[in-house]
Amino acid sequence: MKICYYPGCTLKTKAKELDRYARLSAEALGVTMEEIENWQCCGAVYPTARDEIATKLSAVRALDYAKHNGGKLLTLCSACHNVIKRVNDDMTNDENIRTKANNYLALDEAYAGETQVIHYLEMLRDIVGFDAIKEKVVNPIGKKIGAYYGCLLLRPGKVMAFDNPENPTIIEDFLQAIGATPVKYPMRNECCGAYVALKNENLPKERSKAIVKNAESHGAEMLVTACPLCLYNIQKNGGMPVVYFTELLAEALGVK
Repeated sequence: MKICYYPGCTLKTKAKELDRYARLSAEALGVTMEEIENWQCCGAVYPTARDEIATKLSAVRALDYAKHNGGKLLTLCSACHNVIKRVNDDMTNDENIRTKANNYLALDEAYAGETQVIHYLEMLRDIVGFDAIKEKVVNPIGKKIGAYYGCLLLRPGKVMAFDNPENPTIIEDFLQAIGATPVKYPMRNECCGAYVALKNENLPKERSKAIVKNAESHGAEMLVTACPLCLYNIQKNGGMPVVYFTELLAEALGVK
């Protein structure tokens, strides 16, 4: 099957491994990720001001493109997924934002939230299926691994609807499917402090060290994440191996 794919800026620069292994793994699982045409930066941070329209327009363009090309938009970066999913919710439920965005873009047909935004992990679970992935594993990952969700995939919970924000399981289920032993630890859904680094550069260091210490105390040998910002902070400050989940998937499928 083919699905429209929004990569985002970071996956073209600092997080190339997240993108590369996702594409290789998807092809091995029978999914072709078709990068959408002329995509622009999502903005990286969702604008909370209700009268802020301009910074949402690139997300609306991507959503509208996907609407006319299969109806689904696949994301991978946690920040991009958060922004695009929340903008899509605005276009569905906020008449003021919907009207202004459509007037500005002058689309041939008004966009009203018709596209389904899917994170790569949701694709693995809901479209491919973890059981199907398990059958294709040729190199089981025999390690004790902690999932690090961070905050952007999970919150706000009602809008993101990704998993239980207080007790998520999707990455643990994924780890089991590729032959790893998932390690649950209390801080797996805590913020690493990335977005406050400019205001307080010490906070990400403190948060990352606390997260790693917590994971280690529960037996984790390494961490996996879907967020480039989280990986950067933990890798720089935490002192524990951390990789993108797509790298482990590619290794398990024998395409790395």
